Amino acid sequence: MKKQILLLASVIISTLAMAQDKPHFGVRGGFSSASMKGDAVNSLQNLLDFTNGAISTTSHSGFFGGGYVNIPLSKELSVEPAMYYTQKGYTMTGKLNIKGADFLGINGKAQLNSQYIDVPVVLKGTMGGLQVFAGPQISYLTKASLHTTAGALGFNVVNSTSDATSQFNRWDMGLTGGIGYQFSNGLNITAAYDHGLSKVDANQNLNSYNRSFKVGLGLNF
Repeated sequence: MKKQILLLASVIISTLAMAQDKPHFGVRGGFSSASMKGDAVNSLQNLLDFTNGAISTTSHSGFFGGGYVNIPLSKELSVEPAMYYTQKGYTMTGKLNIKGADFLGINGKAQLNSQYIDVPVVLKGTMGGLQVFAGPQISYLTKASLHTTAGALGFNVVNSTSDATSQFNRWDMGLTGGIGYQFSNGLNITAAYDHGLSKVDANQNLNSYNRSFKVGLGLNF
């Protein structure tokens, strides 16, 4: 991972040397919808004995925010490094498998809440106000917590939160890309998809990967 970080730093420094115009700084924030793909369901299923076939997963809604610098290479092309705080994770719910107690309607829920620092470096093409961008992204996990609940007859009988940071890989290398629109007053809107390439578990044995979708509002200074 150190090689990837050094490579991104070299790209940014080289881009600054090639800049054709003054860099533009800005801030951006908005909505994020994250999930995991792969063996994530199987790994969280070990926490609660869910009935086979009665499991459903949903994405985790959160927010992201941070700053960026846009470095023009030409009138239509620029490089944009950024740094964002992003909430990720996912939720799994299902009916608990307790023999002879089906009438109680016992259910369980496991929610993973992850907090990352995302550092994307994208190549951006601009056609009028329309923008298209893509590039690599390095993410660092600052904290992960696991919230588990279980209930019966509408009442919660289990409600606990535990620190799960040590169970996950701190670093995540991925790709990001999307579209946006730059208004003449400095405001911009973006929609991006992040595709994690690193296994999220600490031992990197499970094929579980981060996925997230972001919609943001930005402002150039």
